[in-house]
Amino acid sequence: MSPEQVRQSRTDERVELFYKYFTGTLVGDKYLCVVIKNGVDDLFLVTAYFTDKVKEGKVLYG
Repeated sequence: MSPEQVRQSRTDERVELFYKYFTGTLVGDKYLCVVIKNGVDDLFLVTAYFTDKVKEGKVLYG
């Protein structure tokens, strides 16, 4: 999946939110948000969820 936008979390600078918009899902037209945390040596998938809007935060891509 290629994200349309990547934002930095407002509360943790090591957390990035990857957004891609999908139409026709079971819950309607939504963004899929995948939350990744940059660890010392690894990346961690924190969570993924559908949402109506992109959260505020520094735009890293898109």
